[in-house]
Amino acid sequence: MIEVFGDFTEQFSLHQGSLELIFSPSSIALKKRWRNNRLSAYFVADYFSSFIPVDEDNNQDKKRIKESKAIVSYVANELIENAMRYNDVNSQDKVKFGIYFLDYPQTTEELTVVIMTINQVSQSDIKNLKNSINEVLESDPDELYLTRIEKSLENKHSGRSGLGFLTMINDYSAKLGWKFERESNNSDLIFVTIMATIKI
Repeated sequence: MIEVFGDFTEQFSLHQGSLELIFSPSSIALKKRWRNNRLSAYFVADYFSSFIPVDEDNNQDKKRIKESKAIVSYVANELIENAMRYNDVNSQDKVKFGIYFLDYPQTTEELTVVIMTINQVSQSDIKNLKNSINEVLESDPDELYLTRIEKSLENKHSGRSGLGFLTMINDYSAKLGWKFERESNNSDLIFVTIMATIKI
């Protein structure tokens, strides 16, 4: 069984330039992992920026690199944190992360990058996630962002504000896509792939 929501594509080539990381979510306690997630996001942003051809004497190019690294590190951090936080404790699979170029950077023109994670989620959590996805896809992102901020202020311990997705859309014009895939009918866990496509 496969379900796809939003802007989900698998039309990128690994030969265009990519980086993949694998995490073992049960190896360290969740609170101790947050710093590692952030470091991973910064590493990916640095890796990505090395592919952008720039003139080191050009201030505009320097500014572009700085802004690009900020965007990539934010999106990567959000996706990694979500994948780790909501990965089912009974999952035996690793959490996977990847960044891919849709077009190989040969000029200083705009680049399209796909950042994605794959983790396993229990069926009981899937319903809430799908409801949140449908709300994001069917609502005005700016209005929904304000509504979610108000809700998160009212209930600071809910832990599921969805503000990260909306920030990606509103601030970075990210196109988000989700894929749900169950390996077999006997499995209680579902593989969830979350993808953010951004132009840099």
